[in-house]
Amino acid sequence: MISRRRRRSLLSDINVVPYIDVMLVLLVVFMIAAPLMVQGVLVNLPETLSEPLPREKNDPLIISIKSDGVFFLETQATRNTPLNLEDLSVQVDKILKANPYLQVVVRGDGNVKYQKVMELMSVLQASGAEDVGLITQPPSS
Repeated sequence: MISRRRRRSLLSDINVVPYIDVMLVLLVVFMIAAPLMVQGVLVNLPETLSEPLPREKNDPLIISIKSDGVFFLETQATRNTPLNLEDLSVQVDKILKANPYLQVVVRGDGNVKYQKVMELMSVLQASGAEDVGLITQPPSS
């Protein structure tokens, strides 16, 4: 007697439904987390009606001033580190020597003293900043 063996065909299908589920969960997590990842120091920006500045190719150099007059330079090396005017001047000078046409923007709290803003503008001018802007937010309706 000859025994016949049945050949079984292997299933080579991959079930991708669990991968799609994981991908959708990650998408939802990143959609919720992205608005919460605000760069920089928390300041209450003043509200004004103004035209937006034209955006340069490079990201601008952001300097923040909290309501108590403390300065912050928003770079990888100095993020969330309070700086006095002398240290800020040295850091900005180094950055602007490497990239003299870099756009500089100031994120100042609405309650900061005008004297502090003018001191910062003087430091930026002495460092050679040619393009300085102020960040505001549109008025809430």
